[in-house]
Amino acid sequence: MGKRVVARRRPFARPVLLGVCLIAVFVGGGAFLAGWPGSGPAADAKGAKASAPTTEASEASEPPAASPSPSGSVSPSPRASADSTRRIPIPDNGPGDFTTARSAGSPVGSGDTVRRYKVQVEKGIQLSERQAAVEIETILAHPQGWTSDGRNSFQLVGSGPSDFDVKIATPGTVDRICGAAGLLTRGEVNCTVGRTVVVNLKRWVLGSEQFDGPVTEYRALIINHEVGHRLGRGHVTCGGAGKPAPAMMQQIKGLYGCRANAWPYAENGTYITGPAVP
Repeated sequence: MGKRVVARRRPFARPVLLGVCLIAVFVGGGAFLAGWPGSGPAADAKGAKASAPTTEASEASEPPAASPSPSGSVSPSPRASADSTRRIPIPDNGPGDFTTARSAGSPVGSGDTVRRYKVQVEKGIQLSERQAAVEIETILAHPQGWTSDGRNSFQLVGSGPSDFDVKIATPGTVDRICGAAGLLTRGEVNCTVGRTVVVNLKRWVLGSEQFDGPVTEYRALIINHEVGHRLGRGHVTCGGAGKPAPAMMQQIKGLYGCRANAWPYAENGTYITGPAVP
């Protein structure tokens, strides 16, 4: 077993975030693509709250609105090596086969529901699956992450059954996996098909042209938004001018007066939300 991740509060940086990932969830026969038009309902496989409509406007289809306000997000973990990751090449295509990170950890969070997950990296790319697993584990253990609800815990596993998998893949492989579910990613964005989160290597390494903060925070927004859908959370919009944008808000479509933010909970433990998106 790996070392138990203990979430500690860290100093806060306040960069400007201007974009989020494209996210799709396919659950119970439906697909969710955050940021794509035309959709139907989907639900978490474990029967949590109903999630948002299946597809809406995406990073690939329209540019985001600029945010005039500073971010209320957390500084990147010292365990995440963004600088070294930025230097790796990004092939257009890969073989479509994946290596699973053999790292495993103890459950993080105090909730009774433990969601086991694996981290997998496509073969042939120069990204360490162990490094990716450590970074994702750190995001999910963060005190402003989903464990703050007191109900959910997460456990990184390297083998055996899992509740969901996170695959990091080349743009071409993302297009093939997502396209098989009828989702159009255009080599640029991410999706989720069934129980699999498919992260575009291009977005993981470079972040987004509209994202003005550390790439580690962009990754946190990808993971937090997507795992939120796994917990049954649907899309919401800005809760009021000057407030932090909810992690479940499609921030790529504009902040509507909110401050960009990567985390579902505030420092004081308050859940950051807003009006539901129809």
